Amino acid sequence: MRSGLKPWIVVCVVVAVAVNLLNGVVAEPQVPCYFIFGDSLVDNGNNNNIQSLARANYLPYGIDFPDGPTGRFSNGKTTVDVIAELLGFDDYIPGEQILRGVNYASAAAGIRSETGQQLGARIDFTGQVNNYKDTVEQVVNILGDEDSAANYLSKCIYSIGVGSNDYLNNYFMPLYYSTSRQYSPEQYADILIQQYSQQIRTLYNYGARKFALIGVGQIGCSPNALAQNSPDGSTCVQRINGANQIFNNKLRALVDEFNSDAQDAKFIYINAYGIFQDLIENPSAFGFRVTNAGCCGVGRNNGQITCLPLQTPCQNRDEYLFWDAFHPTEAANIIVGRRSYSAQKASDAYPFDIRRLAQL
Repeated sequence: MRSGLKPWIVVCVVVAVAVNLLNGVVAEPQVPCYFIFGDSLVDNGNNNNIQSLARANYLPYGIDFPDGPTGRFSNGKTTVDVIAELLGFDDYIPGEQILRGVNYASAAAGIRSETGQQLGARIDFTGQVNNYKDTVEQVVNILGDEDSAANYLSKCIYSIGVGSNDYLNNYFMPLYYSTSRQYSPEQYADILIQQYSQQIRTLYNYGARKFALIGVGQIGCSPNALAQNSPDGSTCVQRINGANQIFNNKLRALVDEFNSDAQDAKFIYINAYGIFQDLIENPSAFGFRVTNAGCCGVGRNNGQITCLPLQTPCQNRDEYLFWDAFHPTEAANIIVGRRSYSAQKASDAYPFDIRRLAQL
């Protein structure tokens, strides 16, 4: 990896201020800015104005979110909303500003460019990284000092959570994509990791130094997977989860590789798969009653179609692990976000959690 910045690298401008309601004091966030790359699990509305079927800017999405249906694929907060709060930001990371960082996530996006194309427009991981480069170029016009920019960006956190759609809306969709006929799960994961690592290197070359790489969750346990592939509607689909685990193991190994290669950067792996496994295997311990069906949706397990506009969702939303066919409820996102920020088990984060990453 190169250690230098591009000449036009720079900065989000202002440090956000968080109000601590518990003691009434004003405190700065733990990091100056937070950059978010991903898919519908963390999209906060970036797909609202593009020609895409992968959008959620209508009720009942956002029914429990203060701003209503913003485009988040949940009834309320996403995991990155929770993490932003825990990092001390007084508002959620916006989509089209450079203050405090930017959320570039796009529903249906993947590592591969063709992933999700059956759903229409989306911004793939490469496109999101290119948008970050544009952001950096915009801010350099304000500060224009490469050394200050490098110092500032090195303190920000970069959260990357992509790969789910490369399985969900590519590899395990053989009617639309040929990848499962071309590659074994092992070969496919290798290709994904290779493309993924190229974009991580680009982010590094544009100033990123603190990376949280988020693994793929248990797609084989989603209401959609259960509706289509589970004989009893509750047993997770192992061939899907097995492929996801292959990718995750390679992603975790990539953390070691990058930490060895880039001495001036820190990389961590967030084990979303393992955290979800806890919720599925012992739901009552976390307050969940229903783990195999969406709170709203259509068909078997409410998993064949996502929530329809103005559909009435379940009333006991905090007792559902899944909000719709694919996405967790706010209740689940809060747990995943908290354990990503501050690991409750040694396996939640490797080699340490986001809280520690922010302190470095």
